[in-house]
Amino acid sequence: MTEFLLSVHVLVAIVTVGSITVAASMFPRIALRACGGSSGGGRTSSAAGEEPDRRSEGTGTAVLLHRVCTGYAVAGVVVPVFGIATGAQLGVLTDAWLIVSLVLTVAAAALLGLAVLPGQRRLLALAEGAAAEEEARPVASRLSMTTGMFNVLWAVVVVLMIVRPGSTTGA
Repeated sequence: MTEFLLSVHVLVAIVTVGSITVAASMFPRIALRACGGSSGGGRTSSAAGEEPDRRSEGTGTAVLLHRVCTGYAVAGVVVPVFGIATGAQLGVLTDAWLIVSLVLTVAAAALLGLAVLPGQRRLLALAEGAAAEEEARPVASRLSMTTGMFNVLWAVVVVLMIVRPGSTTGA
């Protein structure tokens, strides 16, 4: 049973958290481009008719990335549920590495729900309202920083799950 719980925990973590980290990391740049920002690899549109299509495409992509983040955030609740069940099976629920991992997981979830997703919604509103790049850039910068913090929290959790400092359950 432990192998099943651990397998589900790891697979769901890879699919959900991996998808969120990639989509959330791409979002600020894509949404800023939809606001008319030129963060598309240095390429700028020279034909007047290309910009509306680019903005529309950028907004559509930003909406999709936000939906990925939101949908996988809901599905990601399964990760700590199966993680706790696995920890209970292994008898390590009181180990420091697991407690720290759980605290960091709660912090990452709070950061996602209270800062990253609302920041994405703010930037989407600016993009859909045809805001200028100057207006959207500070929001995109803050969102990039917050998303980076979210990603670092998950990286630390992954390292703790692999290294398990102080664990007596083997390597």
